Amino acid sequence: MIYQESDPELVWAQLRAEQPVYLNRRANGEHFWAVMTHRLCTDMLTDPHVFSSENGMRLDSSPRVLAAAAGKMLNVTDPPRHDKIRKVISSAFTPKMVNRLEANMRRTAAKAIDDAMAGGECEFTRVAQKLPVSVICDMMGVPPADWDFMVDRTRFAWSSTALDEAEEAEKVRAHTEILCYFQELAVERRRNPQDDLMSALVRGEIDGAPLTEQEVFYNCDALISGGNETTRHATVGGLLALINNPDQWRKLRDNPGLMPSAVQEVIRYTSPVMHALRTAREDVELGGQRIRAGEHVIAWLPSANRDEAVFADPERFDIERSPNRHLGFIQGNHYCIGAALARLELTVMFEEITRRAEAAELTGPVRRLRSNLLWGFDSLPVRFTPWRR
Repeated sequence: MIYQESDPELVWAQLRAEQPVYLNRRANGEHFWAVMTHRLCTDMLTDPHVFSSENGMRLDSSPRVLAAAAGKMLNVTDPPRHDKIRKVISSAFTPKMVNRLEANMRRTAAKAIDDAMAGGECEFTRVAQKLPVSVICDMMGVPPADWDFMVDRTRFAWSSTALDEAEEAEKVRAHTEILCYFQELAVERRRNPQDDLMSALVRGEIDGAPLTEQEVFYNCDALISGGNETTRHATVGGLLALINNPDQWRKLRDNPGLMPSAVQEVIRYTSPVMHALRTAREDVELGGQRIRAGEHVIAWLPSANRDEAVFADPERFDIERSPNRHLGFIQGNHYCIGAALARLELTVMFEEITRRAEAAELTGPVRRLRSNLLWGFDSLPVRFTPWRR
């Protein structure tokens, strides 16, 4: 696969220049339109009246699952119901919860980096997973004893592209186990509400009616998988970018005030969510191409985030880049509901790294994921060099 074994950036650049809306015909006879530039991706993502999310937001989704989730899961729901579900979820982010989450982030990140440095060489993909899973599980109300279960199930269910029926069956099983877990947690929170997202969901109402069990479970599944995977891969990719650009590491280490712009550049440069799918509700023209009603149209986000028309020298990792109008959190009504939380997690993790380590080096080959959804990593073996003050 091109995203695992070669350099897709050359292909993206060529398509931006020659065919910014490209008809991609797949081996199974299906096709979709790949949208490659920042402007056209933005146009598409900010027009839910023409480009619908209810037929899925990613390639290769199960039609059966989509039929059940459409109009119920935030990711695959259009306005106006999308906005109402989003309001219920947003209500969980109370000041008390945010303070608790930040305190947990600091403890978790500090311990993860201390343990990694104490052990010498480490597999950083494992280190990076500890913070996002602790945060999203804490937010959802999942007790710490079950966090390892959640990271295992979500990593398999969302990171891998199944090669055969056995792998596809295991992916379905992983999702089923997650939903069964949430069913038990929902029962507990109805009896004993807490300051967490599950409590907000089971008590939430839309137009005077409570959320259905399906709405509760589907949104839990989407939030915990998205919260785990995307931030983890951005963390891993961000560390790799700093290793490959030691001048940027030194600059960030010596100027902690650059952290906000550095985090934005990490998100742009790593672009962990590779694509966002929409379906045309009607015949429409986009980038000079005539798209028919019912056809899939996909914003290719890493390509948009390397668009020369928007980003000067886009292949360069520059922690002082400004402005930085990346599409790492999508755009429009589906702008990532956890964007502020993700930025805070990345800030905390890189603050703890640069406080403890003077530098880092690769100790083995870097392996990318086999995925067309997540531009992420299977392996990043590293060794940190502690500060010698």
